[in-house]
Amino acid sequence: MTTAVRGQARQAGTWQAYARLAKLDVFDYYLSALLVWTMLAPSARLDERNLGVLALFLAGEVLLMACLVALDDRTGYRDGSDLRNYGPDAPARRLRRKPLLAGTLTEPQVVRFAVLTFLAGTLLWTVAVTAAADPPTWALVVTAVTLVLYPQYSWGLALSYRGCQELYIAALGWALVLAPYGLVAGDASGYVLVQALIFGLGPLLFGVYSNTNDIAGDRSVGRPTVAALVSRRGNAVFVAAVSVAETALVLCAPFVGGPWWFPLALLPTILLRANQYRLGFGRHEILRARRLGIVIHRVTVLTLVVVNLVGGA
Repeated sequence: MTTAVRGQARQAGTWQAYARLAKLDVFDYYLSALLVWTMLAPSARLDERNLGVLALFLAGEVLLMACLVALDDRTGYRDGSDLRNYGPDAPARRLRRKPLLAGTLTEPQVVRFAVLTFLAGTLLWTVAVTAAADPPTWALVVTAVTLVLYPQYSWGLALSYRGCQELYIAALGWALVLAPYGLVAGDASGYVLVQALIFGLGPLLFGVYSNTNDIAGDRSVGRPTVAALVSRRGNAVFVAAVSVAETALVLCAPFVGGPWWFPLALLPTILLRANQYRLGFGRHEILRARRLGIVIHRVTVLTLVVVNLVGGA
């Protein structure tokens, strides 16, 4: 980056640039707090301690996610994958979402932002754990492990560069449901676990479509996503298997404590997921399928919320 561009970046380092760096418009993981709240017993939903713990956990989650995506942008900027995936030959991707590429933030600004958001998020999660009444050991372990691994997605251990990207994306969603639930409610039932697993597969099932679009860029920098490692047919089979796994979870919910009509309530998710696959691998409209995946996740979470409020978790 030239000196002139660096100077422009320093001047443009406004809150809007930091908001784009934090990807605040992609709030899908943050819906976990709403889902957890509806999983609680009606009397526990208005408990001041529970509400406080969930609020602290959510605020910390937002800050820790900002740290994760900021470090991911820095890595993608340094290895050139973002330049390839978001460059002029990829007009469907919005360059402004990448402040380093757009020149609206400098690397030192991004690093400072990542450090500060991680420290603030850690503080909020520590307070949340301290405020919890009597959390089980497993909830404390899940919270601690998630905290440690948050910045390790593409920095530090760089798990997404070691063949763990898909597992990381899904496991983060699972943890962001199970950890706060354990802090406020104690042990989780099979039905709670099923909902957590469904929640985690949501971000994965738009992430894998992004990876399908980014095959060339990821291969060029050695980022071993499933899409980059296998053939196009193999990748299509993998995405189909994850989609089927989500449907299987929906169908098994009544057998682990969910209402008998749970699969009927989630039928829109199943149908939309089939259409997503048709768009992505039948009509090869990958980015359109990715955008639909975001909608499907939000529809699914809203449905789970309604099911919990009506049928009880």
